[in-house]
Amino acid sequence: MECIPVLIRAVAALVLSLTLSLLLTPVARRVAMKYGIVDRPRGRHEHKAPTPFLGGVAMYAAFAITALATARVDRNTIGILAGGAVAVVLGVMDDRSELRPRYKLMGQFAAAAVLLLFGVKIEFVTNPLGGMIYLSWLSWPITIIWIVAFMNVVNFIDGLDGLAGGVTAIGAAAMAFAAWYKGQPRLLVLSMALIGSTSGFLRYNFNPASIFMGDAGAMFLGLTVAGLSATGALKTPATLVLFVPVLVLGVPIIDTAFAIWRRVRKGVPVSEGDHDHVHHRLLAMGMNQRQAVLTVYAVSLCLAVAACGVVTADTRAGTGGALAAFGVLIILGGRSGVLRLGPGDHRN
Repeated sequence: MECIPVLIRAVAALVLSLTLSLLLTPVARRVAMKYGIVDRPRGRHEHKAPTPFLGGVAMYAAFAITALATARVDRNTIGILAGGAVAVVLGVMDDRSELRPRYKLMGQFAAAAVLLLFGVKIEFVTNPLGGMIYLSWLSWPITIIWIVAFMNVVNFIDGLDGLAGGVTAIGAAAMAFAAWYKGQPRLLVLSMALIGSTSGFLRYNFNPASIFMGDAGAMFLGLTVAGLSATGALKTPATLVLFVPVLVLGVPIIDTAFAIWRRVRKGVPVSEGDHDHVHHRLLAMGMNQRQAVLTVYAVSLCLAVAACGVVTADTRAGTGGALAAFGVLIILGGRSGVLRLGPGDHRN
């Protein structure tokens, strides 16, 4: 009967985080306007008027308060909250004064290192051919790269109103299913808290947005998704748990990989933006912002269903299914023109 209290705590986490996010986001918006922490339209931006940042601060506060109140906090959870705080502070600094890419990357490594200090790390993976692969000292650099990569993946896709938040909420829902199926109550509650805090923010961030999450929000969401999945892998001897966020965030992950390849080919810094991200390509194909965002939502939902199927399968079948889903996504994206390895049609 233990599952009943767990489900009650999970629902309570969803309701509490949603309520807090709905209440705190307007407060964050007022603070951002008061202190001039706003995003002013420039060349690559789709919005036309200055829009306040600090939505990420509201999401983090809602998530942290809910986690402390409902999740029966352990050392790993404290690590995720502490690392998230570092990510939020770093993001606010970047939103306000645009840090140099190297300093921003150093801050991301510092935030990831906080999680490691609290025991959040990927220590082993399942060998699809049988047995386990213990990572030993490699668990440290692999976990750091895992966390920093997700922080940047979410940041890269944060280009349209509601896009990064909605895709992350879908990913958190799939992680909640994986946690429930694998019998990880704390991970279930934390995933539900992430869904609520993100969904409450989307009330104000969906097109037309009245507030942006900024780098503070994008890096917090990326770090939290990576940290929760690493925690799940720590307590379950299966690579399949790690496939969940990778699959659900398949669109931004592949988009990020293609963007890095494009910039390397052109000989420009990886941090330099372009108009060939997935969301830009959808706009160039004639969609408006809402249609483009809902299209990515739909693909992410399909990938979330696939991820849930992967979790319930045996390791070999699940690994094959995950790789097949990625292959199909790349092929369809390439044929439709949404994914591009070379420069596309630029919007003015």
